[in-house]
Amino acid sequence: MPLLPYLEANRLEAGCDEVGRGCLAGPVVAAAVILPNSYENQWINDSKKLSKSQREELVEEIKNASIAWALGEATVAEIDQINILNASFLAMKRAILALQTQPEHLLIDGNRWKSDSDLPFTCVIKGDGKFTSIAAASILAKVHRDRFMEKLAEEYPFFGWESNAGYPTKTHRAGIVKHGATPWHRSSFKLLPEQLKLDL
Repeated sequence: MPLLPYLEANRLEAGCDEVGRGCLAGPVVAAAVILPNSYENQWINDSKKLSKSQREELVEEIKNASIAWALGEATVAEIDQINILNASFLAMKRAILALQTQPEHLLIDGNRWKSDSDLPFTCVIKGDGKFTSIAAASILAKVHRDRFMEKLAEEYPFFGWESNAGYPTKTHRAGIVKHGATPWHRSSFKLLPEQLKLDL
């Protein structure tokens, strides 16, 4: 089923999404995208349902087709200081503030939104599988973050970040057991299950 082009016609709606909440390392990255009401692209979908090559191909298409797009992030230090949920809100807020065109309404992926902005918003659970603008935001954020983690993997080659992007895979956790945590690991997260800690 094709994704919806908008919640309300003839309104500048910015779709917003973030990636990296469940990762053990790296920043949380968000994107905000305003697409024309008439825009259609059958390939745009929730970034998790697309292959890496599909996401890579869509990035330039989304940037070129959009009225405005922007990225925002919250650092590892900010995640550890204010917790991952608030850091996700902060990254999305930064993406929205960076938009060259001011939206009239926000479509937020998820069930909660917290901001000091007075912009009207609608939270959409699993929104990246429902609205094109949110899906587009999820693609931009994921590709940007994946590329960042791939580059970081050159400096820290023991964790498989080039393929797991910092998520808690076996390779990632084995790297933590053997080499310890890096400055890019989130100290507020439980990096290892209890049984692995006992083996250290």
